[in-house]
Amino acid sequence: MEAIILAGGMGKRLAKVVADVPKPMASVNGRPFLYYIIHWLRKYPVERVIISAGYKSDSIVKYFGDSFSNIPLDYALEKKPLGTGGALMFALLKTTGSNVLVINGDTWFPIDINKFYSSHIHNKHQLTIALKLMRDFSRYGNVECIDNTIVRFNEKKFCREGLINGGIYLINKHFLESRLLPEVFSLEKELLEKESGSSELKCLIFDDPFIDIGIPEDYHRAATLLGEI
Repeated sequence: MEAIILAGGMGKRLAKVVADVPKPMASVNGRPFLYYIIHWLRKYPVERVIISAGYKSDSIVKYFGDSFSNIPLDYALEKKPLGTGGALMFALLKTTGSNVLVINGDTWFPIDINKFYSSHIHNKHQLTIALKLMRDFSRYGNVECIDNTIVRFNEKKFCREGLINGGIYLINKHFLESRLLPEVFSLEKELLEKESGSSELKCLIFDDPFIDIGIPEDYHRAATLLGEI
């Protein structure tokens, strides 16, 4: 299995507490946040990781090198901002398999990847999203599903209970290659939202711990959540 980690975030909302590094390199208990993601992946049959990076990417390459935790690493380095979708398409050029695991580099959601991968392959899905069951939230838009098909992504509002996009995907890259996509685009807005309601966008629901370090409050919470790793 090959994995792409989208690690190009600048972390503008974290600027007051984390400066001069990409958001995934923000220090948590003395280690970059990205360290924990790669450390988690080593528990699964991930044979290679491509890190998609742009802003201050040299700090990522210098820290991790060409392998980490016995996983070979490669890099897809943007020369200009491509958006999450464009960055993904650029990184896919470095993959060799048909189905690729894609992970946001600023979220922690340690799902069972074996279960996720088996469901995606067994059902011959084109694009599967790991959804998080969340309670009492307003920071994220909620996702509506019928059975295992995503029908709508809703705008942010308070929800007592609902599903959110966990930032982990399994994608058959031929599904993306068959679409006319611009060089620069948002994966979430310009692909996922447009495909919702079709039969192509599937989901699997997990209730593992979730954190997005995009704001200072949650960044500080990460220290507790990841403290035992």
